[in-house]
Amino acid sequence: MNKNDLVSAVASSTGMSKSDSAGAVEGVFDAISGALSSGGDVRIVGFGTFSVVNRKATTGRNPRTGQAIQIPASKQPKFKAGKGLKDAVN
Repeated sequence: MNKNDLVSAVASSTGMSKSDSAGAVEGVFDAISGALSSGGDVRIVGFGTFSVVNRKATTGRNPRTGQAIQIPASKQPKFKAGKGLKDAVN
């Protein structure tokens, strides 16, 4: 499922127009991105938790040359599925 499929699914399940559904989907994505960029977590009961994980700097290898390269520290988004989502998938 891609973003357009998600918008269509939201439109059909809520009875909203596709343009209103697209705005709602964008709003949800923007709210989650904004909360994560400010360092917070997003907890949706029954669905899961979005959070930010700090990765430390590491040394890797270039697969073509075998030369050691430095991989800088970064922040990565993380999602942990909740019980409701796990039960729905299984």
